[in-house]
Amino acid sequence: MKLLAFPLAAALAVTFAPKAQAQFGVKAGINAAEMRGRDGESSSYKTYYHVGLIFQGKIAGPLSIQPEIQYSQQGGNLKGAFTDYDTKLHYFSVPVLLKLTLGPVFVEAGPQFGLLVDATRNGQVEISGTNGSAAYANVDGQNVKDQYKKTDLSVAGGVGLKLGSLTVGGRLVAGLNDINDARNLTGINDPKLQNRVFQAYVGLQFGK
Repeated sequence: MKLLAFPLAAALAVTFAPKAQAQFGVKAGINAAEMRGRDGESSSYKTYYHVGLIFQGKIAGPLSIQPEIQYSQQGGNLKGAFTDYDTKLHYFSVPVLLKLTLGPVFVEAGPQFGLLVDATRNGQVEISGTNGSAAYANVDGQNVKDQYKKTDLSVAGGVGLKLGSLTVGGRLVAGLNDINDARNLTGINDPKLQNRVFQAYVGLQFGK
């Protein structure tokens, strides 16, 4: 939790500084997410969603800082010789973005800090069969939060349009750290996994 608290507090201090021009808003959008990096398994994207709050404070000229608080579903599908399942990771995320606005167009980039609140798995994994034949077990609804690290550090960047109070944008969020916390899973010793998420969103902002 401390990982989220410091960057959010620093960003809000800028936003609420004396004479700062601040805007507040809400956003919602679609996530196309996958988890990359596990040897012996192929990953593919799954569609989820995110919702959040926006705080934007002007720094100087076209530059502003924009911290957000999001609930974001991430994860993806992993398929290998012995597995085929979807994993859904539930995060509270805090992106802290530097934003450059030129007319209606903006670009943004910065770090994102995530706190895992839940994780579930749906699909099949191979178990020991008889007479050399394969047998599979369903893992629908299996809670796997203990197999993933509690925090996630990512870098985020995107572009968008602001038309009055309406904001439309797209963003890439690329994980920097290994989020896997399982040992000897499917015969592989501590495989590494990183989040990758493409986001498309709409938002409404109000204020100065």
